[in-house]
Amino acid sequence: MFPGNKYKAVTFSYDDGVTQDKRLVDIFHKYGLKATFNLNSGLQSGASSFTKNDIVIRRMNVEGLKKLYQGHEIAVHTLTHPFLEKQDAETVYNEVLQDKKNLEQIFEQNIQGMAYPFGTYNDEVKKIVKDCGIRYSRTVETTEDFLPQKDLLAFKSTCHHNNPNLMKLAEQFVHSEVKEVQIFYIWGHSYEFEVDQNWDVIEEFCRFISRRDDIFYGTNEEVLLCNHE
Repeated sequence: MFPGNKYKAVTFSYDDGVTQDKRLVDIFHKYGLKATFNLNSGLQSGASSFTKNDIVIRRMNVEGLKKLYQGHEIAVHTLTHPFLEKQDAETVYNEVLQDKKNLEQIFEQNIQGMAYPFGTYNDEVKKIVKDCGIRYSRTVETTEDFLPQKDLLAFKSTCHHNNPNLMKLAEQFVHSEVKEVQIFYIWGHSYEFEVDQNWDVIEEFCRFISRRDDIFYGTNEEVLLCNHE
């Protein structure tokens, strides 16, 4: 059960620390929602740009990020965003632990969460991640349901924000009457709204899902670890 004796919770997870996060954070604040932002401290600068559909995507410089993400959770996304399962154990350890240390120093908050780069991992990666003090890590696999999961180091989201069933799932979640824990977990990259020209998708979803008396709105850490203490 979540704070306020609530059985339902909504949480968001967004990757890469790009400039579009500014607009996304504004939307979350507008509707009283919380999110987790997964950052690569080794790439967190305007010099680490990339292109999607001829649109230049820019990661933000570290300066100002603490203020921007205030009230939200910061989580590990590794130093340099590699395919972790293709790296040797020492490299995986460094990618995870050093990113964790860097982010804890920048944001002055304890970091227990992570999102796997590209969503990929194996058993050895999971073990190293746990050894680094990470308690949950998100994949890119989706369930299209709201059931709690036991393996938090291979956590599957409900859906990506571009899932065509997003609003159908939202209606199902909102109108269900439950007496057991239910989690609606949405993930993505904020730059996708720019590339796909569909900021209205997240605006509509947030407007619909927010300010419900029977739903707890929290960061990944607040939601996923609430019933695993």
